[in-house]
Amino acid sequence: MRTVLILGAGFGGLELASRLSRSLADEVRVVLIDRNDSFTFGFAKLEILFRDVPPERVRVPYARLAHPGVEFRREEVTAIDPRTRRVVTDSSEYEPDILVVALGAEYDPAATPGFAEDGYEYYSIDGACRLRDRLDSFEGGTVLLAILSVPFKCPPAPYEGAMLLHEKLAGRGVDARIHMISPMDSPIPVSADTSAALVEAMSLRGIEYSPSRQVRALDPSRHVAITRAGDLPYDLFIGIPKHRVPAVVEASGLTEGGADGWIAVDPHTLETPYPGVYALGDCADAPVPRAGVFAEDAARTVAERIAATVRGSDSAEQYRGRGVCHIEFGGGLVGKVDADFLSGPAPLAPFSAPSVELAREKADSAAARLDRWFPGPARQNS
Repeated sequence: MRTVLILGAGFGGLELASRLSRSLADEVRVVLIDRNDSFTFGFAKLEILFRDVPPERVRVPYARLAHPGVEFRREEVTAIDPRTRRVVTDSSEYEPDILVVALGAEYDPAATPGFAEDGYEYYSIDGACRLRDRLDSFEGGTVLLAILSVPFKCPPAPYEGAMLLHEKLAGRGVDARIHMISPMDSPIPVSADTSAALVEAMSLRGIEYSPSRQVRALDPSRHVAITRAGDLPYDLFIGIPKHRVPAVVEASGLTEGGADGWIAVDPHTLETPYPGVYALGDCADAPVPRAGVFAEDAARTVAERIAATVRGSDSAEQYRGRGVCHIEFGGGLVGKVDADFLSGPAPLAPFSAPSVELAREKADSAAARLDRWFPGPARQNS
């Protein structure tokens, strides 16, 4: 029986493990490794930050994984040799027949001078909790919300943050000027309609928006953000930190040949240059945004190709880069962009206007994923 080792139990790893269990439970042994003890949706950080949801309520323990043929192990990956597919963790060693690297992206606050000392972020649970506590005592003034580097996870999330921040502060009667800053020339470059909707929504709320502008550093002593166009004073700075591959991935050599330090993959198959080694999700240099829905779609492709390898057949399955992103606009309304990056000659990403119905669809989509990944009681704790 062949062994498939999956490093990382996020969207991509969980989807791949569940699919391999359904299609190859009697033909492969799947080992799924993650250093964390639980899974959390990315959008749950917004729930923690703006809706005072306790972190423990949005965590789904990996102990509830119960797929036939799948073993979950909570371990820290310390070394990867893609040439031999040998993986070392803090408690074991593995030499699988097939290796899938889905370790995601990590944050590098120190990459922006002054940010670690005088800035806040909400892309991590700890960061969301820290910012939530800061907002509780915030009495007003200028809030700068800046995207510090590209690429970053979930392209709509900074704009969701700006709109939900406005809703929270306005609800408390706090007088604040919110300024959204991005190095990109539009919020969602692949979708002009989505970008226009976000720009209009920010304008209606009085949120200032500066595209094509990058914060290079913070000066904590003066509380100013430094840009080429001049310094911007702030009372509260919120940043989307620079993203990078985990150090263990960088040390493995997998990033050689990949753009900007990401893992090089065949965009159609997610295969790396090393036989039997795939990479998917935020750590891979695929031509799609960093977002869980695209990792999930990548897992479908990798599952089909692994099945073909195990059964000695050919697979025509190719990665299409499809994903539906739900976008919070505040007031209980959610919009949607339905993206398809690779199926046709050009990406398509139509936008659906915010509605209560799409808010329900977002909740239903999350519940369906938990039903797939964590059969049984996990859904009740999402």
